[in-house]
Amino acid sequence: MQKRWNINDNIDYQAVNSLAQDLGVSTLIAKMLVQRGVNTYNEAKDFFRPSLENLHNPFLMKGMQNAIDRIFVALENNEKIMIYGDYDVDGTTSVALVYSYFSRFYNNIGFYIPDRYKEGYGISFDGIDFAADNDFKLIIALDCGIKAIDKIEYATKKGIDFIICDHHLPGAEVPKAVAVLDPKQSDCSYPYKELSGCGIGFKLVQALASQSEDLPQDFYDLLDLAVVSIAADIVPITGENRILAHFGLNQLNTNPRNGFKAIMELVGVKKELTISDIVFTIAPRINAAGRLESGNMAVELLLTDTVLSATESGAGLNLVNTERKTIDTQITLEAFAMIENDEVRLKQKSTVLFNGDWHKGVVGIVASRLTERFYRPTIVLTESNGLVTGSARSVKDFDVYNAIEACSELLEQFGGHKYAAGLTLKPENLEAFQNKFEEVVQSTIQEYMLTPEIEIDAEIELKDIDGKLYRILKQFAPFGPGNMSPVFLTKHLTDFGNAKIIGEKHLKFDAWDAKANISFPAIAFGFADKYDNVTKGSFDLCYSIEENNYRGLTTLQFVVKDIR
Repeated sequence: MQKRWNINDNIDYQAVNSLAQDLGVSTLIAKMLVQRGVNTYNEAKDFFRPSLENLHNPFLMKGMQNAIDRIFVALENNEKIMIYGDYDVDGTTSVALVYSYFSRFYNNIGFYIPDRYKEGYGISFDGIDFAADNDFKLIIALDCGIKAIDKIEYATKKGIDFIICDHHLPGAEVPKAVAVLDPKQSDCSYPYKELSGCGIGFKLVQALASQSEDLPQDFYDLLDLAVVSIAADIVPITGENRILAHFGLNQLNTNPRNGFKAIMELVGVKKELTISDIVFTIAPRINAAGRLESGNMAVELLLTDTVLSATESGAGLNLVNTERKTIDTQITLEAFAMIENDEVRLKQKSTVLFNGDWHKGVVGIVASRLTERFYRPTIVLTESNGLVTGSARSVKDFDVYNAIEACSELLEQFGGHKYAAGLTLKPENLEAFQNKFEEVVQSTIQEYMLTPEIEIDAEIELKDIDGKLYRILKQFAPFGPGNMSPVFLTKHLTDFGNAKIIGEKHLKFDAWDAKANISFPAIAFGFADKYDNVTKGSFDLCYSIEENNYRGLTTLQFVVKDIR
């Protein structure tokens, strides 16, 4: 698929020059910092040297004092407290984090993860009934609840109080819980709006610890859970998330909990983990539990205090993940065929697919694969408990949540973010919803949004690249949304003469600047079809730079993003 190349030059070059002088770095480095919102010496210091001291005061979050006051009442009265969370990575890590902290000083607690198939997303009536039957008086809900108005009313009638810790977009009305912690509330003045659900849970722990010296003060070892949630939920790695991710990665790489250690050993991880590694190794295995079995499996793995138990649980999750791969691959192929064999769908600006036999646990993954392949806002639906339910994914700059909200009169339930959402509707409304969603997308999406974009930090020459540059680039990590790994453009390169196709799909070559007589090895995954472009003339190259370790020798190489 053809991609747009967008060189990020819309910046204040006066600020770039000033920052370069203050830091004693090249204008290239200063430019990339300004692109990331880093404009001053002190901001650069915070960027390159994250500090826990720069975490915001948790009591700046609306409702935090009410939440802490209610928890202390529960502790004083020895009330049973339930830690409740969603079944995905963010939800299960949230539950593990808050439960882990409470269990260090309080025994009268339990946790609850709803069943994806019987109860669906978020707070459920079944979960509240379970709490009432087992004498829980307080429920701390994590990564869900911001729209559970009827559920909170039901719980109140049963004498159960709720503290909601969520990061999803609120509706017009907020549940009448004891406290609602969600910085996305319009009247919440908390300085950072993009915390994960687990991040909100961490702020609750931070606030609780600050109110009593009798409670454990060392809780930063819980940040390995926070960084996994940040990576898996694809929240921006900026501001406070950058601090949590930085220290979470340190914890994960130096002293991870037994559950993460078991997964890493099963996968064969032998290097320092990055955000990307979490996304592709740890997160799918944690997610697999809620997709095919029960999210309880994931929480139990994350809470286990014995290596043997962690190894056994990790192996179980690994098997479930293997089964998940088989299922989602088959459904993805079926979904591809539904689009490619339908001329009407191929011409549309959105995709809404339904198959009642598809596995509910993998429709989100399938939606992501379809979005990558056809690059348009995509919804994949299946049948569950007599209703049509599924997941939505979007393309850059298009708010799929708003598009779904515009169809709300046809929906029973919906929620999510700009780029990912979930929804439920009655079967009789399916066709009307498909038509309405396409109408909304057609009328609101801009044409450029339907072409994938490569954001380029700077155009450079090969002579600009050396070990010093790379050492500074490494300090830009952790990488993720809002701070992606730098991408460069170099024009008028040629192949040094040893290009070859490897593994049928991939291309390996040496990118050569003939005038300067400088070359760098390049690996282009999925670009085998560009072999002739590389070998039969000059070309322009978009790429990121990474280290390649081979037989004890470390060199710089390009990871190709696109070739023209």
